[in-house]
Amino acid sequence: MLSLNPSDLGKLGPEERDREIARLGLIAELDAINLYEQLAAVATDPLIRKVLLDVAREEKTHVGEFLAILLRYDPEQPPELQAGKREVEELSG
Repeated sequence: MLSLNPSDLGKLGPEERDREIARLGLIAELDAINLYEQLAAVATDPLIRKVLLDVAREEKTHVGEFLAILLRYDPEQPPELQAGKREVEELSG
């Protein structure tokens, strides 16, 4: 399912708007990856499947770009990302 933009970006201040844009870009790229991989899973033509998976990989690079922006402009995000990583490591033993 594709996500919807939950915010009226025009009502936000410039810094908050830029952070929200980065988040929305990240959401859009994750949605795209899911869509392309789901389509590839049901495609009957090998070339179509191959192209869809290639495009999905490219979208993963875009996820990295938007995440890098978010990490740069949202001071709360880097430590929270690390906290989440530590929690997963603790749960995995």
